[in-house]
Amino acid sequence: MNASLRLSVSSLRAHKRRFAGTFLAVFLGVAFLAGTLVMGDTLRASFSSMFGDATAGTDAVVRSADTITTPGESQGVRQPVDTSLVPAIEKVPGVAAAVPRIEGRGQLVGADGKPVGGQGPPTLAGNWITDARLNPYRIAEGRAPARTGEVVVNRGAAEKGGLRIGDTTTLRTPDPVEVTVVGLATFGGQDGMAQVTFTGMTRADAEKYLTAEPGQAASIQVRAGPGVSQARLVSELTSVLPKGVEAITGQESARENTEMISSQFLTLFTTFLLVFSGVALLVATFSIHNTFAIVVAQRTRDNALLRALGASRRQVAVATLVEAGAVAVVASAAGLLGGLGIAAGLQALFPAIGFPFPEGGLVIGALSLLLPLAVGILVCLGSALLPAVRAGRTAPLAALRESAVDRSAGSRTRTVVGGACAAAALASTLVGVLVSPSLWSAGLGAVLALVAFVVLGPAASRVAVRALGFPVDRLRGVTGGLARRNALRSPKRTAATASALMIGVAVVSLFTVFGASLKATMDRTVSRSFAGDVAVSNPSFGAGGSGLSPKLAPAIARQPAVADAVGLGRGVAKVDGSGRALTVTDPGALGRVFDLGTVRGSLDHLGGDGIAITEEEAGRQHLAVGGTARLTFTDGTTQPFTVRAVYGRSELAGDYVITRAAWAPHRTQDSDTLVAVAFRPGVDPAEGKAAVERVAERFGNPSVQTRDEYAQSSAGGIDMMLSLVYALLALAVLIALLGIANTLTLAIHERTRELGLLRAVGQTRSQLRAMVRWESVLVAAFGTTGGLVLGAFLGWVLVEASGGASDTAFAFALPPVRLAVVALVGLAAGALAGLRPARRAARLDVLRAIAAE
Repeated sequence: MNASLRLSVSSLRAHKRRFAGTFLAVFLGVAFLAGTLVMGDTLRASFSSMFGDATAGTDAVVRSADTITTPGESQGVRQPVDTSLVPAIEKVPGVAAAVPRIEGRGQLVGADGKPVGGQGPPTLAGNWITDARLNPYRIAEGRAPARTGEVVVNRGAAEKGGLRIGDTTTLRTPDPVEVTVVGLATFGGQDGMAQVTFTGMTRADAEKYLTAEPGQAASIQVRAGPGVSQARLVSELTSVLPKGVEAITGQESARENTEMISSQFLTLFTTFLLVFSGVALLVATFSIHNTFAIVVAQRTRDNALLRALGASRRQVAVATLVEAGAVAVVASAAGLLGGLGIAAGLQALFPAIGFPFPEGGLVIGALSLLLPLAVGILVCLGSALLPAVRAGRTAPLAALRESAVDRSAGSRTRTVVGGACAAAALASTLVGVLVSPSLWSAGLGAVLALVAFVVLGPAASRVAVRALGFPVDRLRGVTGGLARRNALRSPKRTAATASALMIGVAVVSLFTVFGASLKATMDRTVSRSFAGDVAVSNPSFGAGGSGLSPKLAPAIARQPAVADAVGLGRGVAKVDGSGRALTVTDPGALGRVFDLGTVRGSLDHLGGDGIAITEEEAGRQHLAVGGTARLTFTDGTTQPFTVRAVYGRSELAGDYVITRAAWAPHRTQDSDTLVAVAFRPGVDPAEGKAAVERVAERFGNPSVQTRDEYAQSSAGGIDMMLSLVYALLALAVLIALLGIANTLTLAIHERTRELGLLRAVGQTRSQLRAMVRWESVLVAAFGTTGGLVLGAFLGWVLVEASGGASDTAFAFALPPVRLAVVALVGLAAGALAGLRPARRAARLDVLRAIAAE
């Protein structure tokens, strides 16, 4: 072992530059992984501390015990509690104070006329709690609201909207309410709870605008008297609360709020980053393996001499692994420091992009340190394992001949294994897409397809490089021909080098195809289902926005140019025990503005006890026209509804439709998500849209769009997602470029005598540089082409499997322009990666190169 260690140290000292690419690949992958983990730990700890500080005075929370959760949503809808419980709670032993907390959706309009809070984060409004210990917000400037129309807003929202104390603005509840800002508040010492906006008003205003009727609250906050523990307080409260109402400790409430933020944002965000950390490390694996494979091949004579002098196979293999381990430890340790720098940079960057990162130092957990370090070391050692074994198998007689690298296109075993993986991938994919739609089966097929591409890479590289290099051979003459032959010289090396870039391009192509398919699906959905002329919406994602006023659709319908205007509201209920989303609307007008397919029964006479459902849900619930569905609402009441219509399509209309009259007794804060408008025959579209815009301006000025514009805006978040994906995948592409550059650099060292001979027989420096650059471009072209093919295939698999598994008809679409840009970027990356090796090759001294061994 000591001899192996000395050999490794000597080799590292003599050939430090050989491992520069490996060091950078491990460093970048570990830094990204460590930065993600540290940032996640810091955010969780910061939000936990912030919620703990904000709710420190709340010892118990009284709320409804029942929630209704619909498919696809993590947070259920909880029914309100009756504020008449407050006097009874105040009489419970140990209670010092009890106040109702009324909360709903309310979006401020900024000084520029645009809604504050954007389209994603929750925009909340509620009553300003006068008990300072029970109020999580603190007045930072101004005063609390005392009269109707006065509000306090969190300071972060005020700054974002350009609002100051004394300003008058509009609050969408969703009915527009004119309010005056009289105070600015903080939450847990911060300007707000992440990007959530909050508007506090008087209790009377909150009951008027945020509840269906006075006397309802989201919860009741309770403060304990001196010496009363939270657990004891909850025990005392539980004994007097009616059925369906529960009490939880303030600590449990704070923990639930932290978990809500974690599940809705942090987990999704960190998982997203971790996936790309994994992609980056996978790409690094190929680059590292290729580096060690070339180094081992170059040292064939050295290893053979060691064997001839008495070194065992194990000693030679261990020496190679020790080199890899040394590089891995140093690079991973540096990556940890880089990860801390990334986390610190994100902590400073987040406020600049509008996300208030909670103040405080970085929180570094043991897992956030140990996991990246272990992953970096394992990736490096695992990548070097096969080259190390190959080094140990070097025969002593190899010292008597010139060293050579593997020039084969792959063994028969490799071909058989690759072919078997390809067949298994095709079978699993077809089963998961066509036979029995399943994301798991399709995902297994996708993984096997990736393995098949890698295993069959050497065989494919000979064919692909010959084809891709043909134009170079024709256009660049001898220089292009030499570049093509150099790329063909070692098919395994070419395939391994290109595989790193192939994976990066494949993931980029996968998301590009999937994003284009989602946009095509949305466009097809709107075109097929929406038969109106314009759509009025307040686009939002998640819990953002406040929705549209239910009064908007009737106001638009009264315009002379309008034939029909139907608003689509949203409710929730349990249908025969399962949580389902309800569409609350005028069913008759819905059938005129939306294409619902074949309708059995009648949509015109649902009344207060009728319901319309899709054919799919009717089959699932075993219902037909005339059947009875039992709906349980959030207020706890259960009511039988007669199925009076069954319709074919649900894409925009939803699976369950009831009237506003049926929903009214169970509603909380009523709002519409969309108003669809159809003009009378002969109305000019521009004039009709202008008329609708004039009405919408009185209701908070929501967006009025044509059918095509609505389809494009509905898919607007997809481009945002793709931009983030491209930015993150730049890391993987960068690592792949380092791999190509490192491979070419090592190959130049290997071909020193050959390059010297070429220069001696008349090749100029510019020709030599061009030859190396074109070789790099051909390797990148092979990786890019394979990545495009694999990414398009995986995109098709994901689209088809997602549609089959979710009962949603997805439209597959290939975006030729975007994929062409990806291809050009890949080729440009290859040219860029070849610059430094080409410059180094051109600087070789001719006489020394010829004399080199």
